[in-house]
Amino acid sequence: MAVTKMTPVQNQDISFYRKIKISLALMGILPFLLTAYLFSKEFNNGPSTLMIFCAALVLFSMLMGFTLLRKSSDQMTDLAAKTAIPDTGELPYIKDLTVDGELNAIASNFNSVVEQLQNAKRDIQSRSHQLQAFASDLSESYESLEQENRLREKLCRYVGNDLVEKLMTSGDGQLLKNERKCVTVMFADIRSFTTLSEYMDPEDVVAMLNEFFGEMTKILFKYNGMLDKFVGDQIMAVFGHISDERDGARSAVRAAMEMQKATATLMKARKQNDKPVFQVGIGINTGNAILASVGSCNRQDYTVIGDMVNTTARLEKHARGGEVVIGERTRKHLPKQMDLCERKELRMRNRSTPIGCYVQRPIKNKAQKIPTPAQSSPALVPATAT
Repeated sequence: MAVTKMTPVQNQDISFYRKIKISLALMGILPFLLTAYLFSKEFNNGPSTLMIFCAALVLFSMLMGFTLLRKSSDQMTDLAAKTAIPDTGELPYIKDLTVDGELNAIASNFNSVVEQLQNAKRDIQSRSHQLQAFASDLSESYESLEQENRLREKLCRYVGNDLVEKLMTSGDGQLLKNERKCVTVMFADIRSFTTLSEYMDPEDVVAMLNEFFGEMTKILFKYNGMLDKFVGDQIMAVFGHISDERDGARSAVRAAMEMQKATATLMKARKQNDKPVFQVGIGINTGNAILASVGSCNRQDYTVIGDMVNTTARLEKHARGGEVVIGERTRKHLPKQMDLCERKELRMRNRSTPIGCYVQRPIKNKAQKIPTPAQSSPALVPATAT
């Protein structure tokens, strides 16, 4: 609330400072001079008219001086009372005050200071409201950033950091959009895992899987693959769900080749530590599929659905340890100089025609054999020349 400036009433007759000097003159100097004058005269015949007159004048002078001094003192007392700060802390504004000269200037300056302080207080309150609004916005921004970081951490469990950055900056929600698209699917499975796990403690099995999955997931994310799920000892991943068909196919094959190399390195280290070793078979296929969120109302998975997914799983079943079996459509997107075996035709159940595929040459390693007979993989039938 604005304060209306009011100037204290000023006595224009005489200033406060002059009143004090006149009071001192009337109470001290003038009586002293009159007394000195009377003592300088000789009054042999008793009190004269002049003596009586001077005595009356002295009394009147002292009375007038005392009156002026008392009035000035009352003004000082009134000014002190008007400028006293109450317990509420609100600064008083002086009004209806009758003072002289310098006291009037003091009161006016006091009112100016109060008004400036009131303006400063209003400015501080205004800035305080702005700071509160800014703090609220900052809190909302921090909460939004926290939510974004939590979402980023969740996405990083499924896709690589580079892909997460693209998803977060795109803002179109493409990853969670139900759509039909040509993608490349990969299945990677540990060979003879059931037999191997029978000879290991549960804790060792879990540690082995975590070690293997950790290395494989890093490679998948490196090539912008999406981790679809872990199924026991099997990994399912999707490529090209955001990029085009060609890049997805090439990224999947590059990732598979690096996964086989990483597996060979990992098995070499495990063998040196007298730990059980294994090999991995990988199947890759490219085709049209549906990317969608599938599940119940309280649990859903974002996955791929389609016949090409089943075909990829069958290609993976026919991959021996260290091999990567690649579908024919995936092969069309790969460089011609890639080191692959000749084309094979794979016959599957419930299919009248064989499926064409290629096998990447296996990674050579000296992994120790499992102490039980290995399961034989179905043979690949060479293509018939037409």
